[in-house]
Amino acid sequence: MDQAPGSPQEPQGAASLPTCYRHPDRETGVRCTRCERPICPECMISASVGFQCPECVRNGSGTGHAPNAAQPRTLAGGTVAADPRLITKILVGLNLAVFLVQLSVGDRFTDSFDLIGRAFVPILGSVEGVAEGQWYRMVTAMFLHGSYIHIAFNMLSLWWIGGPLEQALGRARYIALYAVSGLAGSALTYLIAEPNQPSLGASGAIFGLFGATAVLMRRLNYDMRPVIALLVINLIFTFGWSNIAWEAHIGGLVGGVVIGYAMVHAPRERRSLIQYGVCALVLLAVVVMTLVRTGQLT
Repeated sequence: MDQAPGSPQEPQGAASLPTCYRHPDRETGVRCTRCERPICPECMISASVGFQCPECVRNGSGTGHAPNAAQPRTLAGGTVAADPRLITKILVGLNLAVFLVQLSVGDRFTDSFDLIGRAFVPILGSVEGVAEGQWYRMVTAMFLHGSYIHIAFNMLSLWWIGGPLEQALGRARYIALYAVSGLAGSALTYLIAEPNQPSLGASGAIFGLFGATAVLMRRLNYDMRPVIALLVINLIFTFGWSNIAWEAHIGGLVGGVVIGYAMVHAPRERRSLIQYGVCALVLLAVVVMTLVRTGQLT
C-alpha cells in the first residue's frame, strides 16, 4: 500500500515490544527469569537475579519454566515457598495435638516422655531418664506442656516470631534452627538440673527463635528495641518464677544466636556448608554435654 507524501516511513523489519502476559495493553522489555514471560513493572517481583512473575513465585519450581532459570531464594539462601508459614503451622498443630493426648491419657503419658535425668517414677514403677538410655526424652519433651497457660504462651510466641523467621530462612534452615535450638536447651537442662527434676515444653526451641530473630533484625538494620524488650521480659519470667527450667531457655537462646548468625551472615559461595556445619557443631556440643552428664549419673 502506498503512503502519502511527507508521512513518516516505518523502518523495514521493525518490531514492537512484547506485552505483559497479565496486562496485554502494556508493553515491556522485561521477562521473568524463570519462565521468560514478559512482565510489566506491576508484575515484577524482585529475585536474587532479575525479576520473576507472580505465578513463578507462588508456584515454586512449577512447570514450563526455563531449565537454566535462577530459583528464587530467601535472605538465608532457602527456597521461596508458596506458604511461608507452613512449618510453623505444623509445629503449632503438633504441639496442640500432643497436649490433647496429655489431657486424654494423663500423667502416665507425660511422665513417659518428659525430660528427666535419672529418677524413680512411681506412676511408671521404674527408674526412668536419659541416663537410663532414654535419649528420646530430649526430643519428646520439646512437644509436651504442663498447663493451658504454658502451651498458650508458647504457641503464641511460636506463631508470632516463627512465621516471619521461617519466611526469611526457608523451610529446611528453619527446621534445623528449631530442632537444634530445642536440643541445646534439653542438653543444658540435662547437664545442670537435678537429675530427678522433670522438664517439658517448647521454650528451648522458641528461645532459639528469639535469638535468631535478634540476629536477623540486626543484620537488616531494623529497630532492635522491640525484640530486646521482649527478650528481657521473657528472661525476667525465666529467672523470677519458680518451676521454670531456665537451663532450657538459656541453652536454646545461645544455640539460636549461634545458628542464626551463621544463617544470615554466611558468605554466598559457601553458604550451605557454613550454615549446616554450624548446626552440626551445636549438635556435637549437645552430644558432648549429654555424654558427660550420663557419665556422672551412671
